Amino acid sequence: MHDHDKFFINGAWVAALGRGSIEVIQGSTEQVIGRIPAGSEADAEAAVRAARGAFDAWSTTPASVRAGFLEKIAQGLQARSEELVRLIAMEVGMPLKLAGMIQVGLPIASFAGYAKLAEKFEWEETVGHSRVLREAVGVLACITPWNYPLHQIAAKLGAALAAGCTVVLKPSEVAPLNAFILAEVIQEAGLPPGVFNLVTGYGPEIGEALVRHPQVDMVSFTGSTRAGRRISEVAAASIKRVALELGGKSASVILDDADFAAAVKGTLNACFLNSGQTCSAHTRMLVPESRYGEAAGLAADYAKSFTVGDPLAGSARLGPLVSKVQRERVRGYIEKGIEDGAELLCGGPEAPAGLSTGYYVQPTVFGRVDPDSTIAQEEIFGPVLSIITYRDEDEAVRIANGTPYGLGGGVWAGSDERAIRFARRLRTGQVDINGGTFNGRAPFGGYKQSGNGREMGRYGMEEFLEYKSLQLKPAPAAA
Repeated sequence: MHDHDKFFINGAWVAALGRGSIEVIQGSTEQVIGRIPAGSEADAEAAVRAARGAFDAWSTTPASVRAGFLEKIAQGLQARSEELVRLIAMEVGMPLKLAGMIQVGLPIASFAGYAKLAEKFEWEETVGHSRVLREAVGVLACITPWNYPLHQIAAKLGAALAAGCTVVLKPSEVAPLNAFILAEVIQEAGLPPGVFNLVTGYGPEIGEALVRHPQVDMVSFTGSTRAGRRISEVAAASIKRVALELGGKSASVILDDADFAAAVKGTLNACFLNSGQTCSAHTRMLVPESRYGEAAGLAADYAKSFTVGDPLAGSARLGPLVSKVQRERVRGYIEKGIEDGAELLCGGPEAPAGLSTGYYVQPTVFGRVDPDSTIAQEEIFGPVLSIITYRDEDEAVRIANGTPYGLGGGVWAGSDERAIRFARRLRTGQVDINGGTFNGRAPFGGYKQSGNGREMGRYGMEEFLEYKSLQLKPAPAAA
């Protein structure tokens, strides 16, 4: 069991002031694997007070010194990587091999990358007779999700510490155990007290307390669009900066001259990753009407190769969903797709064969989906693909842009040049060109109701920086 009853505040493990606790459930077994404190407003107050007290010294610490701490954190995570891989596979349900590469490998790379960036970043420049400085925005509240828990923490925390911010982290209560290991690593790295603080609990209680706190200068949130809307409302009262990475309904557009076998395979990989529990998952596949039959056949055949089972056993490609609530939500969407008349090509709402225990869902593909239907418009967050047909490129653009979201997407064409021309018309934050892969140094974030602000690389660090202009007295003209 991974039981915790203390928070990490001001460099020490302290008893939670809130009285409740939260059980953490393993999705494959439906069993409790740990407990964490349900923090209160008083816990939020203590964490913010510690972060505020540490800010002046940390924000003026040389960037090279901050970089040294980030490198130590990366090394500490690497030393505990095997433990983290297994723990996150239990918390989230991602199979071990993928969890090692994504759930743990990416966070280690983020901390190491921000260590390098902090040292080489141009912290000031001269513009005419002004000196323009980049300075930390202040105390940052990070509220992170359960689907890529440590990765999303690292993307925010690494950038914020590099920028000179002090941080209060509230991870998702659904998959929080990895954050306690991170706090142990940070303590061992010797980060000054108050620079990083960890509290846990429910969003409406401790989360909102952090967002509305007058001494919090900025909130960085990843999660649902509904929760992001609430955070924006609460934060507006104190005019604090807010960065939001929210939902998505990303389209993978296959143009008529694409390699259809590669495109369909790539789309399904991008849809089903992490059992579909990915905000930028390519959950809509747009294909020419004339080639629907070919695309549907390829998709149904390939979807059957996504074996479902125990993420710790080493053979399954898809594990369970994270919770019973999530499983029932996804099954409800599958039932809605059938009810609305979409063509069920494979999968369905029933539990996968032989898996009556665990929050498992069959990988599901729908064909001839109405682009305005529920399953084509709303984020499902499960292994469900909708195939939508189009008659020409203009219609494909309208369908791809025709949701409230704009987070990810893909374009497949006979040449990168054609795919790029099409991608320029899409209102979305990132587009994979002919299967282009994730780049941790490129900006990640969305248009429209997928949020605002960007994470990763230099762009992610700049989110946590302010501009200050020093207007110098111009030198007198030569006689």
